Amino acid sequence: MRAGYRGFPAGGTAVALAAKSRDGRAKMTPTQTPPDTPETAPQVEILPHGPDGIVLRLGLTPDAATLAAVGLLRQALETKAPQGVTEIAGSLTSVFLRFDPGRTTRAALVDLARQIADQTDLARATRPAPARRWTIPASIGGDHGPQFTDAARAAGLTESAARDVILSTPLRVLTIGFAPGLPYMGLLPPDWDIPRLSQITPNVPRGALVTAVRQLIVFTNPTPTGWLQIGQTAFLGFDPDRSPAMPLRAGDEIRFAPATPSEIEALLADNPGGLGGARQEDLA
Repeated sequence: MRAGYRGFPAGGTAVALAAKSRDGRAKMTPTQTPPDTPETAPQVEILPHGPDGIVLRLGLTPDAATLAAVGLLRQALETKAPQGVTEIAGSLTSVFLRFDPGRTTRAALVDLARQIADQTDLARATRPAPARRWTIPASIGGDHGPQFTDAARAAGLTESAARDVILSTPLRVLTIGFAPGLPYMGLLPPDWDIPRLSQITPNVPRGALVTAVRQLIVFTNPTPTGWLQIGQTAFLGFDPDRSPAMPLRAGDEIRFAPATPSEIEALLADNPGGLGGARQEDLA
């Protein structure tokens, strides 16, 4: 059996958004609790996924309570490992189970998964403290962040205040997905629950820092995206010639350190190991 993280929640996108108000901001539905307020256990919805999988969905948005519950449920499923399961993978809002149809049926797996979910105290789920902290130099705004002004405005902040939030918030690697080594990092404060762009940006460079839906990404390759490009790093999240090829892990704490555009350009020009001046500390 394989266990790991998938770079999508149920529904096949990087993040499933909540309902939107007319100004494009996320709004709460009557059955949702406010973000980061774990008052009750997340409700587990079990859905089919392809010919040989099921998804246990715990929410539609990756708030703190849902993230913690996903981790706890994934751990419980791995510990009890239902017969016939060949893969268990967590995302931001769900846990995916793949099964061998020759060894079990979808109906039997749904019953077992439901039993395990019901026996797991998801209301008391907490995220474990990070074992490692990465500090990554980043140039915010200007030519390196052509959509930073738009992102700050959408968050209702001045550029100076928005920069302070990005540089002072202790983030976590929520999951690695979409591309090898690509980290989804969060959560930023609720004001940063800004939607993706309505039009795709054709290309952002490798190492670009982008934001949407309370999260940040550092791209591992030049990529088209609907996320807002707010900065630039020289950090390469994936290098097949490096060991390890993917230095970040789900659960790592991330801090961004202020860097000037010229400092980032110098790191890009001379970047042995591809870490772009990043420092890693062991916390455990």
